[in-house]
Amino acid sequence: MFSHVMLGAADLEASRQFYDAVLAPLGTAPGVANRHRYFWRGAGGTFSVSTPINGQAATHANGGTIGFAAASTAQVDAFHAAGLAHGGTPCEEPPGWRGEKPGRMYIAYLRDPSGNKICAVYREPKNA
Repeated sequence: MFSHVMLGAADLEASRQFYDAVLAPLGTAPGVANRHRYFWRGAGGTFSVSTPINGQAATHANGGTIGFAAASTAQVDAFHAAGLAHGGTPCEEPPGWRGEKPGRMYIAYLRDPSGNKICAVYREPKNA
């Protein structure tokens, strides 16, 4: 459905370091620079951060969340730990299971250095 997701960054280098760290446990290679943006590409699409091209301040969406798919609870925990170690701040509940079977999720939320709300999600297989 989506080709890419792009978030505004107040500090492009801090955002690159943060997203390189949190996306590495999910199997994503470091971001690639393109002028005032960084791109992380995977089979599921492209994620990017950019300084706003209109010259205005980067802001985050109230109520918005970007979710990254994880293959295990260990990846979710590594994503969260890397984020905290690289300028992210915790938000919502600590990493853990949400919902009930079938379809429960193991999820961890963070705010990136620019205040954007992100999470990593492992969806429990329906036959578990």
